[in-house]
Amino acid sequence: MAYISQATIRELNQRLDALAVIGEYVRLDRKGGRYWGLCPFHNEKTPSFTVNPDTKLYHCFGCGKGGSVISFVMEIDKLSFPEVVEQLARPLGLEIIYENSQGDGGDDRRNERKEQLFDLYHRLAASFHHCLMEKVEGKAAKEYILSRGIKTEMVEQFRLGYAPADRRWLFKFLSQKGYSEEFLSSSGLFSSRYPGLPLFADRLMFPIADRQGREVAFSGRILSSRDPKAPKYINSPELETYRKGQTLYALDLALQEIRKTKAVYVVEGNMDVIAMHQAGVTNAVAPLGTALTEDQVKLLRRWVEKARLLFDADEAGQNAAVKGILTCRRNGLPCEIVIPENPASEDGGISPENGAKPKDPADILKKFGPEALKNRMKYAIMDFEYLIIRAKSLYDISGSEGKTGAVAFLFPYFAALESEVSRDACIETAANAFGVGMRALLNDYRRFQAGQAGMKTSGRGTGLRLPKEGFPKASHEPQVRMNDELILLAAIAVHDMAAQSAEENRLYPKFRNALAIKEIEDPAAKELYIAMEECFSRDEYGMDNLLSRVSLEALRNFIVERGTSKEFSVNPAKFVEDGIKRFTLKRLERQKDGIVNKLRTLKTGASKADAEITEELLLEKMRIDTELRRLKEDNQ
Repeated sequence: MAYISQATIRELNQRLDALAVIGEYVRLDRKGGRYWGLCPFHNEKTPSFTVNPDTKLYHCFGCGKGGSVISFVMEIDKLSFPEVVEQLARPLGLEIIYENSQGDGGDDRRNERKEQLFDLYHRLAASFHHCLMEKVEGKAAKEYILSRGIKTEMVEQFRLGYAPADRRWLFKFLSQKGYSEEFLSSSGLFSSRYPGLPLFADRLMFPIADRQGREVAFSGRILSSRDPKAPKYINSPELETYRKGQTLYALDLALQEIRKTKAVYVVEGNMDVIAMHQAGVTNAVAPLGTALTEDQVKLLRRWVEKARLLFDADEAGQNAAVKGILTCRRNGLPCEIVIPENPASEDGGISPENGAKPKDPADILKKFGPEALKNRMKYAIMDFEYLIIRAKSLYDISGSEGKTGAVAFLFPYFAALESEVSRDACIETAANAFGVGMRALLNDYRRFQAGQAGMKTSGRGTGLRLPKEGFPKASHEPQVRMNDELILLAAIAVHDMAAQSAEENRLYPKFRNALAIKEIEDPAAKELYIAMEECFSRDEYGMDNLLSRVSLEALRNFIVERGTSKEFSVNPAKFVEDGIKRFTLKRLERQKDGIVNKLRTLKTGASKADAEITEELLLEKMRIDTELRRLKEDNQ
């Protein structure tokens, strides 16, 4: 096995700037001739981590860790020695000299493969970009992105592209570039079930880069499809060079401003990030199709003092905001919430149009322009203030049971706070906000801490109800909320993945044909649906493949727990069939209720147009009634 020569290592150490390298991970301030920062290896509030630029050594007086620049990067990025040397040598233009030794060359092959993946994704990002900007087939995608108010400069800066609709193009194109079929089959770009079939076709492509700006993955937005159940976005599977839960979209472009401002805006999607950057808010990033993860917050905490969370104004966005708050606070990162849908004349002219409020940064940019979006960022509230508002919207605090539920909603936040002083102040604020006694609140919180709450779920305002966000009962880890959607999808996952059923016996395709993702309401169930869809489209069955695509730890635990029991072992096909019928019945009932409400608003004997609308609604109602009767008879 070849190894890096000592001469190369010596030259690298001589040329390395310890402050520049370690400063990529830790914010360093000069005090008394030394550079200090918060240790990235343990939580602390008073800096005990110091770097000596002359000796190029670091040491933490709190946890005792210390060593060279190379050992620092090895520890923090969990990389091998050769990987770190190659990573640090690359921007210096330093040629790495290898010396031979005996061995099987495993490390060399792994490092060579990583370099090949970096090269492949970089070249492909450029090719997708060329298709978007220069090719006729990319015209519709280009028109779409420009119609969203995104300028050409942003298209260039974010290296947006287009994956052609021709599913034979990509494999042929890359094969002609000299890539082997074996390498391409494991590159994360093609289906394992159908060799040569690309994962991305007729999609607007968002390259995903690591901190160094190297393309490591793609996110593709669908533009048109004959399959209405196809996911709106698909992300690359995880590879040696890409870990979804440890990567943030556009961090490479935002890092300079993040370090400068010591703050970060975390938004929900790729388009939101681009909108923020176009508005001049260039310290904006986004998770990659998942909730904000512990690893992502720990990464941001190296540079920022505060995170500002900006999620969609819908129910799912508000739930994501609550989860994000807890994730930040558990990792010692204070945060604020920006709520973009609140219209106000002084914030740049954002106002409702026909009653519709802008729901996210991309929406604000399109409707009101970059200046309005930038001005909207000036209005933020502290996370605890937001949680109180959220609790009041979820619970009827006019009664004792509602007050109990609203207070319990805040318990996980109290538990996440590191400071006893902050916790006491928040508890007092909550007692005043909900009109409850301090002693009673503290007693309930102590029972929560001891895992003795014994809270019983019920309807909103009628009893103590655990929040939709899936707060933990006795730990800091979020829990999933038990519901029909999640149980049904878990049953499918256990049957198809854990048992690795034969293709003809798999249940997910049947579920997929019956229900679209937009019909799934529960956030955890939706995440599991997307993970199942990615496995299905790539023909990557097996529980490991599924769990690697699930970011929520509580959801992974839920699936595994159910998989080790015998809960779904009795006639799973019938279980899923009955579940699909229940979903279909609920959907039809909702459609019927909507028609009935519309009919009530139409006046008898009104205009001819109203009469025609009434006739169409009655016919649709008759069709739904017929279908409902059929389904109910089948269930008897």
